[in-house]
Amino acid sequence: MAETMEEPVVPATAPAALESLFIKELIKQWRAQDTHGAWEGKSDLKLLEPYIITKEQRREMPIIGDPDPEVLWRLELFFNAVGLAIERSTGVMVSPMMKMSHEGFGRQVLIAGRLIVVNKQLRDVHRFGFETLEKLAAEGEKYVAAGIDMVTQYKDVANYG
Repeated sequence: MAETMEEPVVPATAPAALESLFIKELIKQWRAQDTHGAWEGKSDLKLLEPYIITKEQRREMPIIGDPDPEVLWRLELFFNAVGLAIERSTGVMVSPMMKMSHEGFGRQVLIAGRLIVVNKQLRDVHRFGFETLEKLAAEGEKYVAAGIDMVTQYKDVANYG
């Protein structure tokens, strides 16, 4: 598959987490959503800010709550980036599927052929976020590594088409 998008712009002082394959894919996902150029001037770090939720911010959130559309959208972009990172590493097309209740409980799966490469039970989605950029990158990379392992281990099932 030909790469048409440019690599994300990373400032020299950016954290090492911006170099992760997952974070690069997540930034590409965000940039691809900007059909009117509203985020062209925003740095990659600024685009990722909504994923960072400090302990104080999390304490202010209700324990039970309905996720708003923006949170669901960020969650969708997160797992789309995981799927694309798996796809780029393995060459096997990965499709996301999410089923979510209005209360923020559900499931996210990433499917390659007939193989489920990522299967994540979701709850309290209205509180979706990470304390630091490094934790965001680590969580994404964890899913990417698990997905790559599944595709590698069950290549015949993943390549079924």
